[in-house]
Amino acid sequence: MSISKAEPFVIGVAGGSGSGKTTVTRRVIETVGSDGVAVLSQDNYYRDQSDIPFEARLKTNYDHPAAFDWALLREHVDALLAGVPIAMPEYDFTKHTRSDQTTRVLPGSVVVLEGFFALYDEELRERMHLKVFVDADADVRFIRRLLRDTQERGRTPESVIQQYLDYVRPMHLSFVEPTKRYADVIIPHGGMNEPALDMLAARIRSTV
Repeated sequence: MSISKAEPFVIGVAGGSGSGKTTVTRRVIETVGSDGVAVLSQDNYYRDQSDIPFEARLKTNYDHPAAFDWALLREHVDALLAGVPIAMPEYDFTKHTRSDQTTRVLPGSVVVLEGFFALYDEELRERMHLKVFVDADADVRFIRRLLRDTQERGRTPESVIQQYLDYVRPMHLSFVEPTKRYADVIIPHGGMNEPALDMLAARIRSTV
């Protein structure tokens, strides 16, 4: 895909839960500068569930593509490409629905879409100039997810383990892992792979 200098450079950063996507995104920000990067976290684009009872929300399969508000995500990417700020939703994982709060995201010379389904949607892939898949061993990803969900999202270890076995692992194998074939760059060993991160940074500097 060709890119004019006036057009934002769009990067998709995909990979399994706990693979190191946030670390890769942080390196992009360090490379370009925080003022030049607009980051969309796909975790904030789960569908609003405020219209259904809390007990029903607990049964949501967050690791299935159907859990996301794809239309809003495409709309927000297009707005940033057009130079228009957006109000990115915030998702409350303790209440299992969208928060009343939003985050204002300003346009930048680089737009990063980060999430385990970042490379899943064909329409979003067509907007991307660089597609990255962050690869990491399943046990490493699980440990990171366990720590995050218990420390940041108020989950019990038992619930995290059950969710991993029932949803995360099978959905990863069915929907996330296959998107690796769309990647321009695969970063093995996740966010701990410094040489690969350096190469990614060099690629971005040469383009933006």
